[in-house]
Amino acid sequence: MIYFVSDAHLGSLLVKDNRAHEKKLVDWLEKVRVDATAIYLLGDIFDFWFEYETVVPKGFVRVLGKLAELTDAGIEIHFFIGNHDIWTFGYLEKELGLIVHKEAYTTKLGDKTFYMVHGDGLHLDRNGFAFIRKIFHSRFAQWLFGNFPPRLGQRFGYNWSYRNRLNLIYEETTYKGENEENIVVFAKQYAQNHDVDFMIFGHRHIALDLLLKDNKRVVILGDFVGIFSYGVFDGNEFRLEYFEHEQ
Repeated sequence: MIYFVSDAHLGSLLVKDNRAHEKKLVDWLEKVRVDATAIYLLGDIFDFWFEYETVVPKGFVRVLGKLAELTDAGIEIHFFIGNHDIWTFGYLEKELGLIVHKEAYTTKLGDKTFYMVHGDGLHLDRNGFAFIRKIFHSRFAQWLFGNFPPRLGQRFGYNWSYRNRLNLIYEETTYKGENEENIVVFAKQYAQNHDVDFMIFGHRHIALDLLLKDNKRVVILGDFVGIFSYGVFDGNEFRLEYFEHEQ
């Protein structure tokens, strides 16, 4: 089995009990390890992540330990940067054995072709988002931020995320319809010119599995902070499931 999950936002100030939230993700990882051959983490697993030269964000030791345990057991784990955990500079690969993707990734799983990306770059119509995204991806901005004291940097990161998500929480979780949902519009255009079977996204905090023409499908994974949804591919069929309902 191959599993897909996104948008856990570990450490978010919007989560009342971050320890219980982290444990729930660990429980999910423990559940899927039974038959997982690969796990794809489609971005924003952390609400804030910045690797300083000798420091990584405080916390998440249970999740990080579990990820290392699974890769040590031979399970392939792919980590896609999101718009909250952009700043990874080698720690996840060297210490945990993750395969980190900073761009969209296309691969064959079984006899199906998958296109995967977090999806934040498709929201450039939102006022000011393109400018902010360009700054966050800038090497100069990352160097500058890396020279802040980690305590101040992390405080800024978590508070920025809190204010941003608090303002957008309704928009993040509301489906806009097939013709207005940027990810769906992008997927339709992408499918016209590329031979893909599945296009998998995170970012939008909605669970969506939409069949397009020619049996191509666009999937938005939902999240693991509110609805606890995830994707499963058995080599032939893909489906969305909900961990919350299994407790």
